[in-house]
Amino acid sequence: MASDARAAAPSEEEGAAPAPDSPATGGGKTGPDHDTYRDGHQQQPDDEREERRRERRSRRYRRDVRWSPYAFIAPFFVFFMAFGLFPLLYTGWASLHRVELTAPTDMEWVGLRNFSRLLSDEFFWNALQNTVTIGLISTIPQLLIALGIAHLLNYRLRGSMFFRVAVLTPYATSVAAATLVFVLLFGRDYGMINWLLGQIGIGAVDWQNGTWTSQLAVSTIVIWRWTGYNALIYLAAMQAIPNDLYESAALDGASRWQQFIHVTVPSLRPTILFTCVVSTIGATQLFGEPLLFNGGAGATGGASHQFQTLGLYLYEQGWVNLHLGRASAIAWTMFLILLIIGAVNWVIGRRLRKSA
Repeated sequence: MASDARAAAPSEEEGAAPAPDSPATGGGKTGPDHDTYRDGHQQQPDDEREERRRERRSRRYRRDVRWSPYAFIAPFFVFFMAFGLFPLLYTGWASLHRVELTAPTDMEWVGLRNFSRLLSDEFFWNALQNTVTIGLISTIPQLLIALGIAHLLNYRLRGSMFFRVAVLTPYATSVAAATLVFVLLFGRDYGMINWLLGQIGIGAVDWQNGTWTSQLAVSTIVIWRWTGYNALIYLAAMQAIPNDLYESAALDGASRWQQFIHVTVPSLRPTILFTCVVSTIGATQLFGEPLLFNGGAGATGGASHQFQTLGLYLYEQGWVNLHLGRASAIAWTMFLILLIIGAVNWVIGRRLRKSA
């Protein structure tokens, strides 16, 4: 009995009062209950820090989504304001003053006098007329030839990739190199064009000194350089036309020419309008070809100004005659002409969309 009591006593003591260092108390330095107790105090700060990190990442993500597009397009607007908008506004301000290239900071207010002088300047009207004439002579054949080349390239041809690269080669050629080559071709005494004309009984033509001949020669340079570029634009638009339209036309008995007239051309109306506008803008700003075609005579556009364009006339007034105010007025006049062309394009495009 006594031994049973002694055996039961430790059991009661263990059940009633566990030892201080026992793992069940959690007061020791080791044991699972101690870790649970310690983690219970640290879990809440860790959750708060994680929540703050998630909030910071969320704020950075929202700022990134909101402001990144503006950062991507900002370089364009910075360069446009520095090299586009500011020169445009400054040129407009200079067009209202009398200012010379020798003293560009000395400006005398004259209002619209520089513009009014253009209305009575025969050289300005001559340059405008030459610009329109060269633009028509170069743009119409250029776009027609480009449309035909694109139509040929649209069909399966052997080495089609080679021909596509070949038609773009003139566009990649330097305007100076191309114009100098054409100067040799249109030479009066030893040019290849006059040699070919002589083979069929036509006398030598003085291409540079004639009015129509010089404008035709300059237009030829423009046609050669830009036809391939427009052909690739037409080719890209043709490849976007659904084949179902051609199959339906073929089932109706339409030939390839009829398919081209009644399917291809109507589908290309927006593209044709785009190329017409771009070519017209390019013709308005024509400068390099007539300048180099004139050889060492400068910006006069021939002895009688027979192929002087608005770009050459602007250069002559500003950098030859040193009248920056008049040159600025010519530049803004050209800008207004381009705005009119853009307005006409918008009206025609709107009517085409309504009729489609």
